[in-house]
Amino acid sequence: MEKDILFRKYQIGRMLGIGGFAKVYLAMNIHTGQKVAIKVISKQKINEKNLMSNIKREITIMGRLRHPNIVRLYEVLACKRKVYFIIELAKGGELQAWIKDNQRFSEELSRMYFQQLISAVGYCHFRGVYHRDLKPQNLLLHDGNLKVSDFGLGAIRLLKDRQDQLLRTRCGTPAFVAPEVLQRREYDGAMVDIWACGVILFILTAGYLPFDLPNRMAMYRRIMEGKLFCPKWMSSDLIRFLGRLLEKNPKTRITIDEIVHDPWFKKGGLFKGKGPEYKFPFYHDNYGITLNAFDLIGLSSGLDLSGLFNEFYDPFEDSEKFFSLVPVGKILDTIEEVADELDLQVRRRKKYGVADLVGPKGDFIARVEIDRLTERLVIVELKIKGGDFVSDNEIWKKKLIPKLSGLVYRIPKSEPSEEEKDTKHDDEQKDTKHDDEQKDTIHDDEITLAVSVDQLTIEHTQSNENISVLTNLQLYSRP
Repeated sequence: MEKDILFRKYQIGRMLGIGGFAKVYLAMNIHTGQKVAIKVISKQKINEKNLMSNIKREITIMGRLRHPNIVRLYEVLACKRKVYFIIELAKGGELQAWIKDNQRFSEELSRMYFQQLISAVGYCHFRGVYHRDLKPQNLLLHDGNLKVSDFGLGAIRLLKDRQDQLLRTRCGTPAFVAPEVLQRREYDGAMVDIWACGVILFILTAGYLPFDLPNRMAMYRRIMEGKLFCPKWMSSDLIRFLGRLLEKNPKTRITIDEIVHDPWFKKGGLFKGKGPEYKFPFYHDNYGITLNAFDLIGLSSGLDLSGLFNEFYDPFEDSEKFFSLVPVGKILDTIEEVADELDLQVRRRKKYGVADLVGPKGDFIARVEIDRLTERLVIVELKIKGGDFVSDNEIWKKKLIPKLSGLVYRIPKSEPSEEEKDTKHDDEQKDTKHDDEQKDTIHDDEITLAVSVDQLTIEHTQSNENISVLTNLQLYSRP
């Protein structure tokens, strides 16, 4: 049926699962025949829970990651009421269900899944991404391979050349949370993920949680004490290895590099039949280092980016990022001129389009990053130390931005035709109430957004299904 076709591209099938504010459907691309999973998210529900920033962050993270053990995000679609994640279909379902059916796995099978998990997690950390909610429910299986999913609580290291950034947000699933998070201290996202990997390995080989107590506060005390009791069927090598993964002190906890060189880790699985020269595959490449279309989601209001291009957009009030048609060199020259007026210095870094703003005494104030989107269009972003946004930074909001307003790109205002005005007036008279279930596949909103890795399309959809494209950016292709 036509109502089951999403954005004239995906045939919606049966429901695969349902959560607090999202539903997941089996679907098929009607043009290619590819089967995918579609996660349908209600904007109203995520706004009520103040989770829109989580959704944007998840899109940004997943759009940057290309790894065989990470669920792929193919496309993001959005309209007034819904957000749609078009993601890779993992036919085997959640790892948690397999554990429930099998009680526990052999050490050899557990090792293979754990190696795939470490490959994915190590890749994420190399990209400056920390998952922070690793657990069997967020690990999927497909053709015998494990895939990491659900980056809704993920964190990103914003300043790429800073390795010492600590996180503050207390989040995660109670039974998988590391001691330093429970102690409300600043923490290293990499060490928190490694702790969770240790809990997962324990579950795979034991069939139950390592710190499982009926009383949550008692469980937290057990976690912070680091008391680990292993079943008798575990090998001595595995018990020693788990002790290093579940070390309560994050400073002495095993690192990713130490994990891949541990004797238990290298005993079989991906290492089976390989010689000493074999290098563990993290699949590190250059993908994701530069900006792609998914990153633009973070600049939007309610996942509608059209406002960033229209005549009403004002970076002074709305954001610390803006689009420009001015060449990168000219933008930096202008920033230097303005900085000189404010008694600041601009230090250009080796990477083209990146510069630091420093005070009279050489103290770091902020970093300017300029990324090219198309042959002419660039995006300018300002970040302050530690990855915090600069919404309260007086220098940026009250001094620098007003002087840079001439660099901001806006689409010239265009008046609608008389026919469009009449159509809009007629549409306003119609009853637009629909059952919520139908809205999962009907997109009768004014603005729709479609994003894939190298293309952004914003469309104006009217009720008579006449489409007028507002913005269509073909970004530089990524591998």
